[in-house]
Amino acid sequence: MFSYIRGPFVEIWEAQAVVEAGGIGWNIHVPVSVLDQLPGIGEEVRLYTSFQVREDAMTLYGFLTRQDLKMFEQLLGVNGIGPKAGLGILSTLAPDDLRMAIISEDVKAIAKAPGIGPKTAKRVILDLKDKISMEEILSGGADATLSENSDGKSSAGANAGAGMRSVTKDAVEALTALGYSLTEASRAVRKVEITDGMSVEAVLKASLKYLAG
Repeated sequence: MFSYIRGPFVEIWEAQAVVEAGGIGWNIHVPVSVLDQLPGIGEEVRLYTSFQVREDAMTLYGFLTRQDLKMFEQLLGVNGIGPKAGLGILSTLAPDDLRMAIISEDVKAIAKAPGIGPKTAKRVILDLKDKISMEEILSGGADATLSENSDGKSSAGANAGAGMRSVTKDAVEALTALGYSLTEASRAVRKVEITDGMSVEAVLKASLKYLAG
């Protein structure tokens, strides 16, 4: 029903972001990680939304990127995971960290979410592992930035994105070869602000600096 809602960020009310659009203040449930990334009061924000209807409520859930919204909706496709549980998981694990936990079958990480036990965590992994690829994790940030901020008229942005994805993948592989886990390596590389033309060595150096800190 709603693709996204854009407007001034008004306030945080009971762990919900209130965004004004069309003269209406929309209460949008968001993960804790999104609350931490919202702009200042009065500044514009765009939240990609999932509209969920239940017998006793109609609720909007919001995310900063389409990729994150997709992760939420994938969770809702898992038997036993409702919107509240899905939001709880994404408040415990950032979307990319959840993807990594699913690929690496890290039951303990997913089971840390409120109301999610080991059995449910295993079900999440079983149902979603084949729907998530390492390429999706490594390229998510670059692709989200390109798709949500470009007009689609230039091939330069696409070429830059492909280059950054290749560098990112090579850096993760180098870190795992050094003995770091896949989760540690991918998280460290995602912390690096990778620019077009940046070498694998430069990304690896910055990632190791993050891991050492």
